[in-house]
Amino acid sequence: RIASICGGAFTLAATGLLDGLAATTHWIAADQLTRQYPKIEVRPDVLYVDNGQLLTSAGASAGMDLCLHLVRRDLGSAVAADAARLAVTPLEREGGQAQYIVHEPPPLPRGSLLEPTLAWIQDHLGEDLTLEAMAARCAMSPRTFSRRFREQTGTTPLQWLLRARVRHAQYLLEHSDHPVERIAVQAGFGSATAFRERFKRVTGTTPQTYRATFRRPC
Repeated sequence: RIASICGGAFTLAATGLLDGLAATTHWIAADQLTRQYPKIEVRPDVLYVDNGQLLTSAGASAGMDLCLHLVRRDLGSAVAADAARLAVTPLEREGGQAQYIVHEPPPLPRGSLLEPTLAWIQDHLGEDLTLEAMAARCAMSPRTFSRRFREQTGTTPLQWLLRARVRHAQYLLEHSDHPVERIAVQAGFGSATAFRERFKRVTGTTPQTYRATFRRPC
């Protein structure tokens, strides 16, 4: 495999290996790459492009996204998550190719007042978790809980919960043979239809396609 980071896409392009393929580079150089190499489908709005044996990434930070993607593709989501933590970098950022990235819930500072509650939520994802129930775990009113939650995580309790459920569903799709209908219940989506819609919205692909791509051998 050959991978490029940032402007390295120009070196790959010069070899002709990217002709007829999609590729990306730093957004500031995307137009130049398009002009110089019209046989390449330049995608300036994605973090990286995986063509199998040839991969390209956007700016320097996107190079880390690409490296984590390679670790995940070869060794699985758990190893990639550990690598991201050791590198002190998010495992997932907003951007294209979302189906190839593990969707971890937003991180929370150690020692935060909400940390025990989030651990409890992770252990009860399959249950009907209301805002009131989550707030009660912190002995707060729903309004205060929502405000503190956004201050400490940068997102709402509902969005955090949905991402946590999608992440759990990803794990089950990778590591179990459970049917999609059962995974939908285990992850707390209630129905397979709601699960499929949310999963595709977050990852950009269907549960079935995700499983076919990332199923880990037993």
